[in-house]
Amino acid sequence: MIKQILFFGDSNTYGLIPGTTKRYDWNERWTGIVGERLIEKDYRVVEEGLCGRTTIFDDPLRAGRRGTELLPILLEAHKPIDIVVLMLGTNDCKTFYDASPDIIGLGIKKLVGQIKSIIPDAKILLVSPIHLGDDVFNGYDPEFNEKSVETSKQLGEVYKKIAVSEGLYYMAASDYAAPSDTDREHLDKAGHRALAQAIGKKLGKVMG
Repeated sequence: MIKQILFFGDSNTYGLIPGTTKRYDWNERWTGIVGERLIEKDYRVVEEGLCGRTTIFDDPLRAGRRGTELLPILLEAHKPIDIVVLMLGTNDCKTFYDASPDIIGLGIKKLVGQIKSIIPDAKILLVSPIHLGDDVFNGYDPEFNEKSVETSKQLGEVYKKIAVSEGLYYMAASDYAAPSDTDREHLDKAGHRALAQAIGKKLGKVMG
């Protein structure tokens, strides 16, 4: 019987090519690399990455970016789901929202609650995102500032505590990958390969 893993995230789950509006091919983005490796284990990957997606905030420039608005719909649409990999938080660091790491953590907890409510038996792997580059706001992405960078670096500890309190699996993407030099925000091909290796290994433990 084929089992399903839902990857729910933002542009680094979508596979956005740094400095462009294009997307890496299936075999280049981390979700696709993991998916290829899991086929022989009878797991199917469902990719649900969206550029600009947040946990609980409405983007004033783009509709449909609030994670808590869409996650329940996607969970029902893709049932049955055995594992959910949740990696969000980078866009919550934008100056639009002026959110602290703890507030972003509350958004993550709400998403986790939605998963547990709709698919109680699903295992959840919570992944804190890569850090923003130190100068991402300097000619790369004006939606971030210095505070955004510092907030992104503090998410790991917040998410780790949530994982412990909620009984989730956890890993920090920033332990394995960093943003590209091209835009200081998104993974390059090497970053996708590194993250795929780390998440694939972690999923092996989740699957038992």
